Amino acid sequence: MPEGKSVNRMFANIANRYDFANHFLSGGVDYYWRKVLADQVQAFAPRRIVDLATGSGDVAFKLRDRLGTDVAVCGMDFCEPMLETARLKKKERAEYADLEFTFGDCMALPLPDASVDAITIAFGVRNFEDRHKGLSEIHRVLRPGGRLFILEFSQPHFWFRPFYYLYLKFILPRLAALATGDKGAYDYLAGSIEAFPSRPQLAQQVRAAGFSAVKAIALTFSIVAIHEATK
Repeated sequence: MPEGKSVNRMFANIANRYDFANHFLSGGVDYYWRKVLADQVQAFAPRRIVDLATGSGDVAFKLRDRLGTDVAVCGMDFCEPMLETARLKKKERAEYADLEFTFGDCMALPLPDASVDAITIAFGVRNFEDRHKGLSEIHRVLRPGGRLFILEFSQPHFWFRPFYYLYLKFILPRLAALATGDKGAYDYLAGSIEAFPSRPQLAQQVRAAGFSAVKAIALTFSIVAIHEATK
């Protein structure tokens, strides 16, 4: 698993180009993934949500758009340059004034036990220095009956893998170098995606951290998946 300080430095280096790179390299399908995630959270109807590894805040903003101002939404990240990007975006629109973006390391969350209804984390679990520890911390801060929603890269359908890994290993890093000037960060991305567990394997790891009723849905030829788990 990646070393936390290295991941922090990597995201700090690309913070001001992160949004553009996400939309460009995914062909804009990342908007759809966040929409599906927000739909699932809305169906659960939480009153307090924390979006972990919030980065530039796109998931937190989508949750605010979908759930309205009656639901408290807080974005947390351990990379201050990414948080600053989220805060700058927040200032541009008055309807996001109540959103909070604050420092939070998933290895030691600054939250009391059983204090949150729902936690979302998009493309962050893959970067955990210790996956079991991070998932256990999330379990600790959720109230009984609370939900965890993980949007993360997954292993694609078998027939699609040759095409996907060709893009991931050879095309994406070169496009990323043009978009961000940092090919190395996206070489890391490709390697971390290829090594990440399948949907059943990740579900097993989530259950090992204390969760029950783990279910997963695959999106876009299963290159990503949303896992929903109950405490």
